[in-house]
Amino acid sequence: MLFTPPMNMMDFFRRSEGTWLTQRTVHHFDLVADESGDSNLFIGVIPNDDPRVETICKQQGIQPSQASGGASFIWQSNLDESPPNSDYAAVLVDVPDDETGLSGKLLRNQGYVEKIPVVSRYWFGKDGILTMDTEYDNNQGQERCWFITHDFRVRVSTVRMMNGVYLMTYCSERRCVTPDMLDAMIQNNVSRASLTAP
Repeated sequence: MLFTPPMNMMDFFRRSEGTWLTQRTVHHFDLVADESGDSNLFIGVIPNDDPRVETICKQQGIQPSQASGGASFIWQSNLDESPPNSDYAAVLVDVPDDETGLSGKLLRNQGYVEKIPVVSRYWFGKDGILTMDTEYDNNQGQERCWFITHDFRVRVSTVRMMNGVYLMTYCSERRCVTPDMLDAMIQNNVSRASLTAP
């Protein structure tokens, strides 16, 4: 079956819901310690009547009725067995430009580069690639993300400062299988094996 990429932000959030193993490569353009490595990314979908949507919209002077919903993101080191740290979390709220949902604003309670509330512009290309531009106080960030399959996606980003590009990041992300998903896969294989048994 042909894979169809998400073409609006809420569909993108729904397709992204779950736990992902992120393998990232970071290239700094100055003498900063290497940040490449593996991490877990937890994504949850937030409905438009969630209190966090109203709070974040009001922070940015936007009517909550314009929002279509949002998502929560939490990052954690792959080897960290403690509960996820809220310092590495963010909530994003989708405010589409129109009913197509092909472009709009993403309101974040805190940015990735600077830990302040920010507004990003986003749009989906005809190829399904999501592009997000963010203006911070001292930096500009651009992130592009696209699905290769339902369970594998790619993210690339750059951070620019006034004197040029500061860093570039490449991430490949694989969806983690939950125990329920694994049980369903096993049962499916058992059923298939019983149909082909002599």
